[in-house]
Amino acid sequence: MNLVWNWFAFSYRRLSKAAVNFKPIPNKWSAKWTVVRRSISSGKHQDQNSNHHQQQQQQQQQGRQSKGKFNKIQRKWSWKAGAGWTILSVLDWWLLAAGGWLTWRGVFLRWTPIGICMIAAAQWHLHNRELDRKGLPRTAASWQMNIYCSLPLRMMSRAWGWLADCRVPTPARPLLYGLYSTAFGVNIEEAASSDFKNYRSLAEFFTRSLKEDVRYVDPKSCIVSPCDGRVLHFGTATNCQIEQVKGVSYSLEEFLGPPTWSDKNECPTIVEKIKKKSPDNALYQCIIYLAPGDYHRFHSPTVWKPEIRRHFSGELLSVSPKVAKWMPGLFCLNERALYIGKWKHGFFSFTAVGATNVGSVQIYMDEKLKTNQWVGLEVGTHRCKEYDELVLPSDAFLGKGELLGQFNMGSTIVLIFEAPRDFKFNLQPGQVVRMGQRLGCVGDKEDTIEDLNKTKRIIESM
Repeated sequence: MNLVWNWFAFSYRRLSKAAVNFKPIPNKWSAKWTVVRRSISSGKHQDQNSNHHQQQQQQQQQGRQSKGKFNKIQRKWSWKAGAGWTILSVLDWWLLAAGGWLTWRGVFLRWTPIGICMIAAAQWHLHNRELDRKGLPRTAASWQMNIYCSLPLRMMSRAWGWLADCRVPTPARPLLYGLYSTAFGVNIEEAASSDFKNYRSLAEFFTRSLKEDVRYVDPKSCIVSPCDGRVLHFGTATNCQIEQVKGVSYSLEEFLGPPTWSDKNECPTIVEKIKKKSPDNALYQCIIYLAPGDYHRFHSPTVWKPEIRRHFSGELLSVSPKVAKWMPGLFCLNERALYIGKWKHGFFSFTAVGATNVGSVQIYMDEKLKTNQWVGLEVGTHRCKEYDELVLPSDAFLGKGELLGQFNMGSTIVLIFEAPRDFKFNLQPGQVVRMGQRLGCVGDKEDTIEDLNKTKRIIESM
């Protein structure tokens, strides 16, 4: 206990000495606080020595000249108050040392942001606690989504796209690309050119091509993986809300847009409206996330005929697995290029979803597609339900494994297709897949190699 009181006494003497010798900073300290501090400090040491006595006389003369509440504060605080006075002195000195906190500038630029952050943290905690009470996954509230969508992510993505396209000096390429490869696990030995110096810019390195024999396209599978990546979710789409990850869903109609290609207006749900072959078929989906270190080009997952292209100019939010688990309807908010068509089992759609820092989504057969365009300085105002539509040539066919397009950074591919009810996925949640790897097939047809011409005739007959 004595050690504690000794520490308090030592701290008090040092703070009092500092307060006596304190010199106000111009435009920072008001004369009011300076006078009060010096009057208090000199009043406390009047009984120690002659120097303190002289300082007390000077302070009393100064106190007589001052008016109003200065004298009242001095008389009120001149008596010894023990530990309470020690704490008051420490707080008073701290307020002086933290200059600017008691000004209007300090209120607006310091206290107000702290208060807003504390309120937001409390709201976040209460929202998560309510979700836990209901047994639901912790997803974003509407106000959190609005704040996230208001960030200038499109401008940042355009700036990143410009930077990634800048030429990298040849001597710096091995160091830069080597660090990137180490950080994101890039297997440069699979690339068509394993020499870092052959890539002019980061964009060229991101969209590098592969050697011909490093990816095997399974000829016996009905549908193969269109890209390298990780499977976020797969399964059936039985209603208007389908899962983007386990427990978090998005609207099928908002994602695809209105089914204007269908004449089944009497059907009650969009799932039934978009089917093209048989009402007994089911609707399936598969979502694959491309990480920054993956092969960034994507291919056709099966033999199919694209008929319509829809470009939704939405947000450019992150599509990482953590964000997908946190934000419902993420794929409906983001910019995306949606290709709608048919394959031998009915309806088929292929969607390339944009993301933060994805400079552009390029589709080789669609030169008119322009993504990540400048929309002005306004942020958080992109209308995610608006789209432009293009009817593709009638002779457009894509073969299994055919090169389709590329991302300039990691993003997501979403496949939604119609198939018989005995269709089976050969996947596991979170599984890492490679382009050309089997995703699934219908019944016992997985052991047969399909005839390309026959498949095209079946598609044309729909």
